[in-house]
Amino acid sequence: MLGLLNHGRLFVGYDMGNDYAQISYAFSDSEEIETLSSVAGEQNYCIPAVLCKKPGVNQWFYGKEALRHAEEQGGILVENLLSMAIDGEPVQIEGESYQPEALLALFMKRSLGLLSQIASLDKIYELAVTCERLEGRTLEAFRQAVAGILRKTPRVSFESHEESYYHYMLGQPKELWEDCSILCDYRESRILLYRLEPNRNTTPTAVFIEEETYPFPSWESFGSGEELRKMRMERLDQDFLEIVQKAAGSRNVNSFFLIGENFSEQWMQESLRFLCRGRRVFQGNNLYSKGACFGLLAKYRENGEEKNHVFLGKDKLRANVGMKLMRQGQESYLALLNAGGNWFETEKTLEFYLQDGNSIEIIITPLMGKGSKLAQMILEDLPKGLTRLKACFSMTKENQMTVEIEDLGLGEFRPATHRIWKETITIY
Repeated sequence: MLGLLNHGRLFVGYDMGNDYAQISYAFSDSEEIETLSSVAGEQNYCIPAVLCKKPGVNQWFYGKEALRHAEEQGGILVENLLSMAIDGEPVQIEGESYQPEALLALFMKRSLGLLSQIASLDKIYELAVTCERLEGRTLEAFRQAVAGILRKTPRVSFESHEESYYHYMLGQPKELWEDCSILCDYRESRILLYRLEPNRNTTPTAVFIEEETYPFPSWESFGSGEELRKMRMERLDQDFLEIVQKAAGSRNVNSFFLIGENFSEQWMQESLRFLCRGRRVFQGNNLYSKGACFGLLAKYRENGEEKNHVFLGKDKLRANVGMKLMRQGQESYLALLNAGGNWFETEKTLEFYLQDGNSIEIIITPLMGKGSKLAQMILEDLPKGLTRLKACFSMTKENQMTVEIEDLGLGEFRPATHRIWKETITIY
């Protein structure tokens, strides 16, 4: 265990799911990324995502201690913290109403307390929270939960598991992902598959991740009958083999990553032989939290492969958006929305002058296609002559941009009408 020493700035990747959480960390002056164990001296990275309230008093436990108190002392177990926070409905416990975001915040704060093994929480310079998907209310739920957790507020970012996978791979030797890498996440009753592929025909290199989900039973639920269990495990092996064969196709897959406790050599026979054929195969369960940490370090140090690559997952804007303006008598390009950012966080507001006419042209350059296209927006009934406009650009869907333009007039020369034109543009 590291002592409470000054090891530079502390970066933390926090993987939060409905069942468990994991915490990885690194210092700015170290090349190592470590994952906290919930049990000292063991490689037990999964922290059960549960709370337990002691009956009749305001005393709470988290993780394994919460499970123990619920089983041995009749405590009130609170599960599904993330999904309840996303739903946003108050939780009733012993006749009292609790905000689900507050319960999520309590768990995150208690679990982050494990960092006291290596440094004070005030030493956290940047925190990246990762989860399976950043959809709907998930981002807002996390923002509310994180607010107020730490006395000294660090920089906080949020990302999906597929983005954490991207960061993790770009932190690995290039021979593991230069053509294709596939991750299989096996939990509950499904396998979630991510396939990472760089497109080296773009500058910077665009990296795409395709996602597929397959229903898949847990092999531990097959019962105790030896003959039946063996038959079902063989069937499981064949089903998984078909999944990875289909995922690989004719691609040159450099590596496979297997995440989840359900993967076991007890049933993986033919499928494991296929995976290992000319490839590297890795098994573990702390890739996402380490990936989030890799991303923070790469951004901080401004080195490694990330500076030459842009991630274009399903949460990312996959096109550059801009327009041409006159600056000091010269025509120049003004970038409005940049590819690679989370589409739901991407927006731009600016003011500019329109010398004549009643239209503006927006240049859209998709990174996964060739060339650019022009989108023209007509401002009907705009008064003639020079005028000042305020424009707001924002993404309402992963491929739809909303443009809102307001007429601000030109001072004493032409009063503002404050009329607003609004249009939705499909960018790819």
